[in-house]
This record gives sequence, C-alpha cells and structure tokens, in this order.
Amino acid sequence: MTRNFEKWLSNFKTSIATYDYYVDFNKVYGNIDSIRVELNILNALIGHKDIKNEFINLVNKYPEVLKCIPLLLAIRGKEVAITDENGSRIYRFDKVATTPEEYAKFMQKSGLFNLLQNHLISNLLDYATGVETGLDSNGRKNRGGHLMEHVVESYLQKAGITKKDDNASKAYYPEMYVSEIQQKWNIDLSAISNKGKTEKRFDFIVKTPKMIYGIETNFYSGGGSKLNETARSYKTLALEAADIPGFTFVWFTDGKGWASARHNLEETFDVLPHIYNIKDMEDGIMDTLLK
Repeated sequence: MTRNFEKWLSNFKTSIATYDYYVDFNKVYGNIDSIRVELNILNALIGHKDIKNEFINLVNKYPEVLKCIPLLLAIRGKEVAITDENGSRIYRFDKVATTPEEYAKFMQKSGLFNLLQNHLISNLLDYATGVETGLDSNGRKNRGGHLMEHVVESYLQKAGITKKDDNASKAYYPEMYVSEIQQKWNIDLSAISNKGKTEKRFDFIVKTPKMIYGIETNFYSGGGSKLNETARSYKTLALEAADIPGFTFVWFTDGKGWASARHNLEETFDVLPHIYNIKDMEDGIMDTLLK
C-alpha cells in the first residue's frame, strides 16, 4: 500500500517533552550539595566592608572555596581564561595555582566582589541554585536527543521485545556499532560502513528470527540546516542498506521542525520503505514490522 507523504507529515507532533525535560532538578540539587559547605563559607563575604582582605583570609584558611567561583559566573569547569592589558592567562580553581591576592584580583575585576559586598544577593546557596538551574536548561538539547529514543524504546517493549536477551526470539540492543553487529551475528554490513572505513552506530538494533533491524531515531521541534543533512544522510543509508541480505534499515522520526525541510524528508520518504512517525507507533507498526 502506497503511503501519502502529506498525510503522514500532517501527523507530526509539536513536542514530546517530559516533565523533567526542561530542568533536571535532581542534577541541580546534587551539584549544589557537592559544594554546599564551601558556599556557606563564602557567605561570610556578603556585605563585608573589607571584602578583599576577608576573601584572602578565607582562601588562606579554606582554599577549597575556590572551586565554587566558576559557578558563580555560570561557568562549567575549573578553569577560566582571561585576557586583559597584560595578555592572556588561565585561572585554575581546582587547586591553588596562584596567590590569594591574584584570586582577589579576579573577584574584583569579574564583578563578584561588587555582587557580594553590595547586598545584591543574600545567600550564595540560593544564588548558585539559580545559576545551576540556568546552566542545566542548556542541557535540553542533549536530553531532547534522547527523548525520541525513549519513545521508541517504550513501543519496542510494548511489542513484547526484550532488551539484550540473546535467548529471546525477539530482542533489542541499544546503541550498537556496525562492527559489533557484524561480529555478533556474522553479517556483512560493509556496504554501510564504507568497507569498514567508517564506524556507524545505530540507536537500536532489533534481532528477530528472520531479520536484523538497524533503527535510527530523532525528533525535531525546530528547523535548521541539520534537518536537511539528516534527511540526505539517511537517504544514502537507505540506498546502501537496501541490498544487504538479512538487514533492514528503519527510521523513526517526528517533530514540526521538519516543516522547514519537508522536501528533503520527502525524498527520503520516497526511497525508504520503513520510515515512521509516532502516530505509526501508536497504530501498532512495531507489531507488524518486527517479525
């Protein structure tokens, strides 16, 4: 049965975001707990009139407080690069790598002393929690990349396919490389690995008595050039995989972002028999496909 691309595309969803997609508060709280003592020590600086000398005294007595400073500037990591009239330098905060006076200079020039001294904040624990929340929101892209994987995995499980069970008639294996697939099931996938020169990884492999399915998943809520590149690369992969005995390439994709790249997606739709969206999964494609 020939499928209609326009009808298929019309069923794409706006979002598949879960409650913890926007901010992973468990991660935020965990990161803050790891520096809670040091932040409380630095609270002594808030409103202090002689903040520079008080800071130097704190660093001399509790050098571990330095590890908090990058976070106060919304920086991940323990190094901060600075360029000024004297050139470029790296401040290290995972250990005392210079004098307390130099760290005090950093605090002054970066504006942190002003933030603390003039009561612009009242508690560093609260402030740092807010910074961590903001930084974690930047992780949405990474979490978003896994959301579609979670959706597909849930439908694999609903179809009665077990995870990593070599003894089951049907089993799925997350994140497998071509070399692993070839070694595990003695199948030649050189056509999709440029004769072994590239190492392709599939989001899932499903092994049934009759077939090995290589599955890719993604969801795009917004547009961009990456969508055209993805569609073209999967079109190439579909053509390369078409003549491999015992192997089927399957692509699950969705998201209103595809509206900006519909023509490239349609080209792939025309050559890839097994391209599906979430509506297809809701309608039971796992049961009819994975035999």
